[in-house]
Amino acid sequence: MQKHITAAFLKKVPKTDLHLHLDGSLRLSTLIELARQEGVKLPSYDEAGMRELVFKDRYANLPEYLKGFGFTCAVMQTPENIERVARELVEDNIAEGVRYIEVRFGPQLHTAKGMTPADAIRAVIRGLEAGAKAHNGTEVVRSGKDLPFHSGVIVCAMRRFSKGMSPYFADILRVMAHADKRQVYAATSLELARTAGALIEHEKLPIVGFDLAGEESGFPPNDHWEAYQYAHSRFIKKTVHAGEAYGPESIFQAITECHANRIGHGTFLFHSNMIKDPKIKDHERYVQDLVDYIASQRIGIEVCVTSNLQTVPYIASVQDHPVAKMIEAGLSVTLCTDNRLVSNTTVTHEFELVAKHIKLSRRGLRNLVVAGFKGSFFPGSYNDKRAFVRAVIQRYEELEKEFLPPAK
Repeated sequence: MQKHITAAFLKKVPKTDLHLHLDGSLRLSTLIELARQEGVKLPSYDEAGMRELVFKDRYANLPEYLKGFGFTCAVMQTPENIERVARELVEDNIAEGVRYIEVRFGPQLHTAKGMTPADAIRAVIRGLEAGAKAHNGTEVVRSGKDLPFHSGVIVCAMRRFSKGMSPYFADILRVMAHADKRQVYAATSLELARTAGALIEHEKLPIVGFDLAGEESGFPPNDHWEAYQYAHSRFIKKTVHAGEAYGPESIFQAITECHANRIGHGTFLFHSNMIKDPKIKDHERYVQDLVDYIASQRIGIEVCVTSNLQTVPYIASVQDHPVAKMIEAGLSVTLCTDNRLVSNTTVTHEFELVAKHIKLSRRGLRNLVVAGFKGSFFPGSYNDKRAFVRAVIQRYEELEKEFLPPAK
C-alpha cells in the first residue's frame, strides 16, 4: 500500500458494496446462535471451529466455497431471522464507513417454513431500514458532518436449481416435471421478476435491481431473456453474474440479451481463449470491442477480489487478478465483498488489497470510491442520487485533508 493511503483512511472514507450476498454475509456468532435456536446442525458451534471447517481464508474449489451457504440459508427461514441478519449487516457496514449497500439474495430459497418470496423481500427491507435508522438519526448526520446510510435490494434468480434447495423449487420442479429443465429455470426467474415488479408498483419497496446467479457454464444468460425483458420494461435495473466462471461471450449475452447495467465479477472478460462460437473469427478484436463498449457505456463491473482469489484457480495473487487491467482500460470498476462471512472480508479490506498490490494513485483511489456511488442503483430519483454523490465527494475531500498530506 502506498504509504499515504493508510488503513485508517480507507476505513473512514465513505464506501459502497454493490455486490453483497445476504446469505453469505451473516455474523458468524449470529449463525451459531440461530442454528442452536432453529435446531440446525453445524460441524462446530465454536467460531474458531467453523472458521477451520467451513469458512476459510482459502478454499480448494468452488463446491467447498459454497458449502457454507447450506448452513446460512437453513437459519434464514423466518421473517424474524432474515430481518435480524439484514439489520446486523447494515450495522457492520456502517461501522467501517460504508454508506451505501445493495443487498442481493434469492427470495425463493427462503420458503422452508411457509414464507413466500414476497415475505422474504419485505423482511430484508425491514431489517435494512431498522439498521439504518439509528445512524441516520444521529446529530452528526443531521448536521451534515457525516453521510446518511442508504440501501437497496437486488432480487436474485438462479440459473439452475434442484428440489433440495427449497420447497418453492421442489414444487416448481414437480408441477413442471415434463418440461425442459432450462424452461423451468427460466419460468421461475420470470416469476421472481413479476414478484419484484408487483412489490415496487403496489408497495413502493426499494427493490433496485434484478440479478442472475449460479452455475454459469452451460446455463447462458439469454435463457432468462423474458425475465430480464420484464424487468427492463419496468425500469428495474439489471445486473448479471457473468464472466465469473465463463468467458467473454457470457458477458456479451448479459449486455445484449439481458440489458445489463452492471456485470457481476467479469473476471474472465479478457480471456479471448475462452471464446467458443465458431462464427467469431478474431477473438482478440471481439474482446477489445466488448471492453471498449463496456467502458464507453459506463456499464459497471462489480469486482470481488478476495472471492475470486478463493474460487478461481488461476488467480493466485492480487497481481494475477484482472482488476488492474480493468482500471487501465477505463472501465467503471467498483470493489465489493461478494460474501463478508464466506470470504472473511470487508469492503475496507478489499480496498486495502487493491491499494497495496497495484499502482493506485490518490486520484485513482478517489475514482474507485466514487464509482461505487455513481454506478449504484440508488432507490431515489436521479437528482437525489446526484446530490448524494456530491455529498460523498465533499466528505471524501474533507477526509483527505484530515488524513493525508497535501497532494504535490
